[in-house]
Amino acid sequence: MEIKSRGFEKTVQLINKGVDIPNPSTIDIGSEVKIDRISGKDVRIYPGCRIYGEKTVISAGCRIGYEAPATIDNCQLGPKVELKGGYFNKSVFLEQANMGSGAQVREGCILEEEANGAHCVGIKQTILFPFVTLGSLINFCDCLMAGGTSRKDHSEVGSSYIHFNFTPDGDKTTASLFGDVPRGVMLNQPAIFLGGQGGAVGPCRLGYGNVVAASSVLRNDYTGDNRLIVEKSKPGKEIDFAPRAYPNIRRTVENNILYIANLMALGEWYLHVRRPFLDAQEFGGLIYSGLMDKLDLGKKERIKRLQALAEKAKKSSGRKAANAGRSELCDRFPEIEALFSSSAGSGGAEKYRDDFLASFENSKGKAGYIAAVQGLSAEVSLKGTAWLQAVVDAYCREAKKALPALKLFGI
Repeated sequence: MEIKSRGFEKTVQLINKGVDIPNPSTIDIGSEVKIDRISGKDVRIYPGCRIYGEKTVISAGCRIGYEAPATIDNCQLGPKVELKGGYFNKSVFLEQANMGSGAQVREGCILEEEANGAHCVGIKQTILFPFVTLGSLINFCDCLMAGGTSRKDHSEVGSSYIHFNFTPDGDKTTASLFGDVPRGVMLNQPAIFLGGQGGAVGPCRLGYGNVVAASSVLRNDYTGDNRLIVEKSKPGKEIDFAPRAYPNIRRTVENNILYIANLMALGEWYLHVRRPFLDAQEFGGLIYSGLMDKLDLGKKERIKRLQALAEKAKKSSGRKAANAGRSELCDRFPEIEALFSSSAGSGGAEKYRDDFLASFENSKGKAGYIAAVQGLSAEVSLKGTAWLQAVVDAYCREAKKALPALKLFGI
């Protein structure tokens, strides 16, 4: 009897390559999947899983679908990644990242080394730095989180937490920074803790070492470090609702510009620091390409959402001075878009970059990425932070020049 299942031939190829597939007849592998991008070294794919996408990469030691069937669609998996059940689309998972069953990881996500989530976690356009942990029953879309130094000292989001990323006006200019890129990549910052059954109304910013009490809903920025934050509940009231009023538009624009600038800084870090480590591992070039692609997706998403806000805000009513800033944001938005398509943030930062990279090369030895970064002296880490902060600041300065009426930033 001839078997004509679409993916069966490729399943057999994977088995012959050394992939452990306990129940081959339950696996669906898309015809577009490239078998040479799936390692044959200690990879196990459990029953009921689906593997799709020509850009899918599965490295050695990966485990897919142990707790429940898993669908992988155009994702790049580094070594020893465990995706225990759910849906995973257009995202990157670096070494030993893992997600529990019921996960929904949509496009644009990056989970760096040992970042993880428990069961029923939903993320999209989300970046988790090494060791960051998400509890169960969480919606944490459109944000970046850093902090912590190891699996025993990590930033954590408590169970039943939600990042509110959609407004009554239909806006998604709501990306939040829990930590930042310039300090976060050094893996030496105090962990952030977001208490369970709480939330954050994006866009917001939070410093390192901050503890947000359980059930608190963040509505403000807390950029200082090492604080205990207890947000008060809003008093009950009923008032007229004014659509598209945008009373805090300057803060919204600032936080969005800062978020995109941090993505640009992360791209510089990936290019100059991460890439050599990735090049030394199986499928490293493909995983690097996946990382840069996800950063580009994130940048495009944030620019798209900010432009939509600009167009709506120009049409909204308000004080004359406020209207001037809103009109300017809309009319000069092409300059903002062009800014983040350029290298405006790299010019002034080159000296800092070269100084750090020289010190980094002299100190990293033959260690892997995590060990190399954690092994840096405080002096060298500060050089790296100065470089990436210069990148962020340069983009913010240019945005401020483009939008003088909004009076952005204090730099």
